[in-house]
Amino acid sequence: MEVDAKVVTVHVVAAVAASYLAFILSNGSIPALGKNEAIAVLVGLVILYLAGQVSERLFGKEEVGGFKGWLWSGIVPFLLLWFVLWSMFINMW
Repeated sequence: MEVDAKVVTVHVVAAVAASYLAFILSNGSIPALGKNEAIAVLVGLVILYLAGQVSERLFGKEEVGGFKGWLWSGIVPFLLLWFVLWSMFINMW
């Protein structure tokens, strides 16, 4: 499998986890935090950054292609899937 496909896979898995965690944070499931979308967005962006760092360590910085490679193979799929799944979770409950 190509490195781009592997980077996308890492970010898709991270996006699924981030969307569920953002849903939990934004719907008030944690009583101490209440309904807080700002923390949910911040946690999602932190997970995005961590997924990028994991990709660079697993596959090599040069293989990933730097920021440009990470943008198209990581950030765009992550953001699209994260927002779609987050909105689906919110609408289901």
